[in-house]
Amino acid sequence: MAVSLSKGQKVDLTKTNPGLKKIIVGLGWDTNKYDGGHDFDLDASAFVLGDTGKVKDEKDFVFYNNPTGAQGAVVHIGDNRTGAGDGDDEQIKIEISQIPADVQKLAFTITIHDAEVRKQNFGQVANAYVRILNEETGKELIRYDLGEDFSIETAIVVAEVYRNGSEWKFNAIGSGFQGGLAALCTNFGLSIA
Repeated sequence: MAVSLSKGQKVDLTKTNPGLKKIIVGLGWDTNKYDGGHDFDLDASAFVLGDTGKVKDEKDFVFYNNPTGAQGAVVHIGDNRTGAGDGDDEQIKIEISQIPADVQKLAFTITIHDAEVRKQNFGQVANAYVRILNEETGKELIRYDLGEDFSIETAIVVAEVYRNGSEWKFNAIGSGFQGGLAALCTNFGLSIA
């Protein structure tokens, strides 16, 4: 049975799952009733961070347009432009043993594409979650349901997987940002022109 977390909680990932080599970070959401005439296109991303909490360069920002990072250890599976259907809307695969030694943390985010233009925000999104699966067995290990804490935000840092000595841990963040993707990128050391 998966460990279910609340905002701010941390849990061991590799220590409690010995031999864990490959994980899938699944992100999902539903949209509330919305009649603005546009699809809700939410995008999952991963920021590959060093010990400063910042990316080294744009290659450390993994998303649908740059699907591979951390020297191939982090792979974005593809862009779901509507969020339709059950289960994960987007997934990011991680080969834990292949993460370069200088990487201390992976931050997982969800942003709303063209949120300003479409007048959309996370107050119009429901049932958002992140979960960690063992890729080899398909077993869900960790789940964090974000709840309904957001209103005007257009980007969320959902969770982190971070190094703790020789082990990896999971941290349920749930921190909202206004300013969408640009605000997130600035937060993690990238500038968007």
